[in-house]
Amino acid sequence: MQLTNLVAGLPASVPFVGPEAQERARGREFRARIGANESVFGPSPKALKAMQDAAAGCWMYADPENHDLRHSLATLHGTEPGNIVVGEGIDGLLGYLVRMIVEPGARVVTSLGAYPTFNFHVAGYGGELVTVPYRDDFEDLDALIAAARESGARLVYIANPDNPMGTFHSAETVEAAIARLPAGCLMVLDEAYIECAPERPCGIDTSNASVIRMRTFSKVHGMAGARVGYAIGHERLIGSFNKIRNHFGMCRISQVGALASLGDKAHLENVIARIEHARRRIAAIAASNGLCALPSAANFVAIDCGRDGTFARKVLEGLIARDVFVRMPFVAPQDRCIRVSAGTDSDLDIFERVLPEALGEASDVSG
Repeated sequence: MQLTNLVAGLPASVPFVGPEAQERARGREFRARIGANESVFGPSPKALKAMQDAAAGCWMYADPENHDLRHSLATLHGTEPGNIVVGEGIDGLLGYLVRMIVEPGARVVTSLGAYPTFNFHVAGYGGELVTVPYRDDFEDLDALIAAARESGARLVYIANPDNPMGTFHSAETVEAAIARLPAGCLMVLDEAYIECAPERPCGIDTSNASVIRMRTFSKVHGMAGARVGYAIGHERLIGSFNKIRNHFGMCRISQVGALASLGDKAHLENVIARIEHARRRIAAIAASNGLCALPSAANFVAIDCGRDGTFARKVLEGLIARDVFVRMPFVAPQDRCIRVSAGTDSDLDIFERVLPEALGEASDVSG
């Protein structure tokens, strides 16, 4: 077997350890799965029915043009179908985009501790990451743009709302950052959680070839396992995806489900309301244990455990030992937090019961 020099030098790693892997190692299932930012509230009943009806037709390939879904998304966002590309979740689209833009040695700017799958793709194509620290738990847009200018970066990645901290920059602030991009640099604006945010862009300027926006059906739409994402951007950039994407990468059943979900606005509004309720309850649980929850514009809440990453990791381990799946940021000082996804009341009842035990155990170990 002859691997390329680039691939041969990369670690064979997975950016995330999934809850399933942890369950296999532990020999039992989690009682509360509130760590992967999935929507435990599930997909639209209309989407479920559409996918069930479509299952019998899974002997057919999916439409390689994603025609119906792209047209529906274009109508939703007031753009043209040529401004939309559909792919296997945002992760898949990020991989295609990096393949299109990044060559060995090309510089790419991101925040230190931001979404690691993007970094995984950059490494896979030989890009050189330039990282910028968070500022007060926000992605530092000024510093990111400055780093892009200084390094001659081809891409700058920004998630808004942010993962893993849940913080949010206003549309006005983001637009000001876009206006300051250096020539030749593309902003990748990951808006996976935008439906949960207090405000959403009033309009999307697809005439600006310097920005591409990533959206998903994995969060509010509750279809993480169906793998449906899409990007909105300038027609020339979007058209370039057709040069390298997997044209049969989308599942026929997923396409139908996403289309049906777009038509169920009542379900989406209900999910957003339940996420808001869950965020308030998580914050209250944190406060009752003497902890501080960061304000969140996503479907999760970062809870400041009040010490360092070692202590937060002990808290996380204590929760996992008590069958509650949560995650935490990877990089200091954000790793002083644990990250709890919006759950059902039943999920959060369990979290509320075991958090004091995990905190007490972590304090005993840490002294």
